[in-house]
Amino acid sequence: QVQLVESGGGLVQAGGSLRLSCALSGRTFRDYSMGWFRQAPGKEREFVATITWTGGSIYADSVKGRFTISRDNAKNTVFLQMSSLKPEDTAVYYCAAEYRGGDYYRWQTYDYRGQGTQVTVSS
Repeated sequence: QVQLVESGGGLVQAGGSLRLSCALSGRTFRDYSMGWFRQAPGKEREFVATITWTGGSIYADSVKGRFTISRDNAKNTVFLQMSSLKPEDTAVYYCAAEYRGGDYYRWQTYDYRGQGTQVTVSS
């Protein structure tokens, strides 16, 4: 059974930091590109960042320079370090796994998707 389990969400003040984690089980983690998406109330889900199975990273312009994605293949876990958080970063954050890689920006192309973790940034 394949599972993606996110953790690390919570409430933080503007300017603060949070680190999200997402653990993949049931598949060989190193073969998967791992993405983060988010969905704010009343808005469509949007791409945040991806780290490819070969270690490359891609960021949305809105988070570039503030968020850092990383992975630990020994722990089957991907991380999203979020700094200089803004109220507009408030959303449910989802991780997703795609075998090897392809269209990293589209939620629908990922093979497996997590249930999400809430991030709330207060002003």
